[in-house]
Parts: sequence; C-alpha cells; structure tokens
Amino acid sequence: MTTSPTYWRQRLQQLDQQLVATASLWRPQPFKQGRPEWCGDYPELTEALLTLDDQQLQFLNNDPIVLLDWIGRYLPQLSSLDLLCRLPERTPAEYLPPDNRFFDGMPGRKRTQIEAFARGIGPVRSPLLEWCGGKGHLGRLLGLSWQQPVTTLEWNSDLCYMGAQQAQRFGIFQSFKAIDLLQPGLQLDASGHHAIALHACGELHRTLQRVAIDQNLAALDIVPCCYAFGVEYDYQPRTAGLSLQLSRDDLRLAVTETVTAGQREVISRDREMAWKLGFVELRNRVLGSDQYRTMKPVQKAWLQLSYSEFCHTLAEREQLQLPVQTQWAEAEALGWQRYGEVMRLSLLRNCFRRAIELWLVLDLVADLEAHDYRVELGTFCDRTVTPRNIMLSARKEIRSLHSRSDRNEEHVAC
Repeated sequence: MTTSPTYWRQRLQQLDQQLVATASLWRPQPFKQGRPEWCGDYPELTEALLTLDDQQLQFLNNDPIVLLDWIGRYLPQLSSLDLLCRLPERTPAEYLPPDNRFFDGMPGRKRTQIEAFARGIGPVRSPLLEWCGGKGHLGRLLGLSWQQPVTTLEWNSDLCYMGAQQAQRFGIFQSFKAIDLLQPGLQLDASGHHAIALHACGELHRTLQRVAIDQNLAALDIVPCCYAFGVEYDYQPRTAGLSLQLSRDDLRLAVTETVTAGQREVISRDREMAWKLGFVELRNRVLGSDQYRTMKPVQKAWLQLSYSEFCHTLAEREQLQLPVQTQWAEAEALGWQRYGEVMRLSLLRNCFRRAIELWLVLDLVADLEAHDYRVELGTFCDRTVTPRNIMLSARKEIRSLHSRSDRNEEHVAC
C-alpha cells in the first residue's frame, strides 16, 4: 500500500489521541488490582465480563476483532479503534521456493514465517544485511531468491558458525559476523545495503532504524517484536508532538497476545499465574494490606512443587512468615478464582494491544519519512502464524536526495 507521507502521520496522531483519552481503561492491570476503577464506571460491562463462561472467554481471547466488537456494545467510544488499527495485507511478490532439503532442521512455524516474509518483501536490488539473524535462515532464503550476497549479524558465535556451514552447503555467498548490536558506539559500514529483520526485539529493531537513517541504507524491511526490550523506564518516541507516554509495563501489553504456545506451555503459564495470585492473597493477609508489591520472576522448577511448597519457597525469598494453619486447598482455590477474574477483566485491556503496537510502529514510520524514506506498512502473514505480523518496508527516495543536492548547490551559488 503506497501512501502519502502525511497518511501514516495522521494515523499516528489519531491513535495518539485515542490512546490518551482511553488510558484509564487499558492502563490499570487487573493482576495488580482487585477491581480497576473502570469497573465502577461501567458496571454492566464488568458484570458481563465476570459472568463469561470458559468457552466464551477463550473465544473472545482468540479473536481480537470479535472481542473489540463485543466490548464495543458496552463502550461505543471504542468503535473507531478497529478502523484505526486496520492494515492492508502485503501484496505477495514473486517467490519460487527452493526444494524441501533447503529447510532441513528448521521448525515448521519458522519456515512459514520466513517464506511469508520472502513473499512480502518485493524485489531485492542491493546486498542484504540480516539483522539479529541467528543461523541466517531468512537471509539465506532471500539471498538465494534474489541472487544477492548476504551479511548476517548475530551476537551468538555458535549460531554464526552453524549458519555459515549451511550457507556453504548450498553455495550461497553469505558471511556471518558475531557482534553485539547494542554495544555503545556501534560502528557499521552498511551504506547501500538492504537491511532485513524478522522479529528483532525492541531496542534491536530501533537501533536498526537509526542505523538505516544514519547510513542512508537503500532499503529496510522490519517485522518488529518485543517492544519493551531495552526500555528501562519509559519509551522515548522519535516523533515530536505526541502526547502518549508509555511505561515499560505499557509496552509489554502490546505483545501479550500469543498463538504459538503449546498445550503444556499454556497449562504451565496458567498455573503460574493462578499460584502467584493465590500467594499475593496470602501475602496481603499477612501484611494487612492489598497494595500491590512487585514480584521477581518465578523459577519454572517451582511449578513442579506442591502448592504449599511453592508458597513457602516464595515466602522464604520475600522473608515472609506464612500462617501455620493455612488451609492450602482453599488458598489454591482462591488463586484460581482470582485467575478467572483477572483473565476476564483483562479482556478490556486486550482490546488496546494492537493500537499500542501500531502506535509504536508508526512512530518509527514517521521518523523514517522525515528522513526521506518512502514507507509501506502492512501485514505479511495471518495472525495465526504470528501475532507480530506487521511489516515495515522503507525505501530511500532518490529523488529527494537529488532535490536536496540541488538546493545545496543553489545555496552555494548564491
């Protein structure tokens, strides 16, 4: 989808206004609060959420469009959110997949994602620079498809070695460099390259965007991910005039949707949340306060303990003495009850995940456009393949470079 430079900036400003106006709905976290303030403001919505059965809960959780429509019956002010978050699908480019042996050792979902990326990227006319490339699967596929040399940057030297072996096996000109892309004062000679990044996390894709601008990269294709990575406290936008301020916790909301977790992982995740909520209730009783206190991550091995052992392990870490007469079955049941409430009340927050994610991506887009890049934005695959399916494609505007040079010459002549 080709747009004027003002199109995405206007969308960003509209999202900015909408998210600021509705912050009281998406910012409170039901995990940390028994009842967010909006529950009192919208009792009908609260009642409807808390009375959802498990099947209805799962159905709404699995379809963000249906969820937004359902919530919109109680909050009509959210009706414009869906329109603001819609993106076109990338027009598939010509792509001839190699034979299956090319994908040996690659997980099926990974293969689906990189082939979707390959279809969405369009012509590649410059040497490829693969950012945070791991074993270089994506770069290798694109290098083969477009007959371009590939440089893959990856911090893990073992992955670099394995990737180089695979590139040699298929006769692809692909070099690997083990490098920390977040090191202070990063120096790269990347001018004229076409940079690609599939699910580069947070500060990694933001660093690539800065490198593209600083070194006038010819082209840039990014699928961003994990926006909170590298943000210590608050996100610093690149676009002037925005009102929304996002904390690290707010950034995490953008990526809470998952569709790739296996059944065992889902069961473990649910148990962890329910057990932690049960422990929080115990802790509140001991301390005589329901004020939320931060909790360090729980070791996965602790979830194999009994619930009483789990709580005692946590209590020891927090230097907390639990009551000797605790009824553990009741305490665990309370945790699961709270889990059910949290999941249902969190549906309202979930309506804003895509809006926050798109706001973050559009902030990058506006900055690239301000530096003479023509940007296209769209989804490169279905959300069932990955919810992080927004592809940002930027191409350096040669015409603007010429016009800038002409203006400079005119200035000198004067």
